[in-house]
Amino acid sequence: MLKDFMFHLPTKIVSGRGGLSELPSEARSLKGRNILIVTDKGVRAAGIVDRVVTHLNEGGFRGVYIFDDVAPNPRTDEVNKGYIYAKKVEANLLIAVGGGSSIDTAKGIGILIGNGGQIEEYEGIDKLKKPMPPLIAIPTTVGTGSEVTGFAVITDLKRKFKLTIGDVKLSPNVAILDSDLVASLPPRIIAATSMDALSHAIEGYVCKVSMPVTDAIALYAIELIAKNIRTAVYGDDYEAKANLQLAGMLAGIVISQTDVASVHCMGEALGGMYDTAHGIANASILPVVMAYNAIADIDKYAKIAKCLGIDTDHMTKREAAIASAHAVKELNEDLSIPSLSEIGVREEDMRTLAEKAEANMSNSVNPRAVTSVEYLTLFKKAYEGII
Repeated sequence: MLKDFMFHLPTKIVSGRGGLSELPSEARSLKGRNILIVTDKGVRAAGIVDRVVTHLNEGGFRGVYIFDDVAPNPRTDEVNKGYIYAKKVEANLLIAVGGGSSIDTAKGIGILIGNGGQIEEYEGIDKLKKPMPPLIAIPTTVGTGSEVTGFAVITDLKRKFKLTIGDVKLSPNVAILDSDLVASLPPRIIAATSMDALSHAIEGYVCKVSMPVTDAIALYAIELIAKNIRTAVYGDDYEAKANLQLAGMLAGIVISQTDVASVHCMGEALGGMYDTAHGIANASILPVVMAYNAIADIDKYAKIAKCLGIDTDHMTKREAAIASAHAVKELNEDLSIPSLSEIGVREEDMRTLAEKAEANMSNSVNPRAVTSVEYLTLFKKAYEGII
């Protein structure tokens, strides 16, 4: 039976080589006057922010300011600092340039501009009473998806916990995907962010709140990633990187309408406690959770296997479903994704990690029931590198 569903994507997507040239017209359409660029120091050092500023200056914008105090896992104190600076320059348009950290930090700043208070107050779903200023997202990685979602994930330093804020008001007004911006990405960044996108597509596809439209998009995103990730990482191929950028956005559309599941519950617990890069955390967990979940939806995991490039013609659906988890484990090995032990996770922390994973708001939509007891087992398996 088909599910009842609603699909609403408020973000305009501008995609193509040289798409950055569209920035001035998009900024004008949003009545940008004082523009705050939110980015990190690495993206700025790479010269990408200079290109953004040049386009804006050539378009007639003079009130352009830069906030670059963004860490790989955005934090509450950075959001607060950015908010203070945004008020100082009277920013009425935000432009996020970078990966998910920059985009989520920009969303956090926007929340406080529009609503005031402390960012921790908005944890949960639909807590924003007022809209934030317009936001243009310019991703420079191939996996965040945040450029098309109404979610932001911020690390609460006091709790060592990644808090999630979800509200359609957080959706960027415009996402500009310029494949030139990912052409020189280092292999390790391509690997980590592509695996993040793969986890988005798979979890959005199998979670309990999936829908027909996102199912179709998710399967295409999985296929795109599987066909291009090794070529992009080891072959330095421009087209492969552009395809991964597209796949990352498509996977973002999937989770903007559905949700993530246990991979992210565990990955965000790791990020909160250890400051582990989000893509690496998710990738190290993904095969273990897939193997655990496969029996709960054999048909879907069998389809995932096919999209991953596995010849399933002579397999039963159950065999194909389990094979999908082994294929992702093999992909991790090919990409040198570290196990939890290699990341530096301590065995004595696993019970706490399991409890944090169970407390995650996405836990309830995992296709198979999972409590802190099962999470502890899954963390131990990921630590040992087995599924």
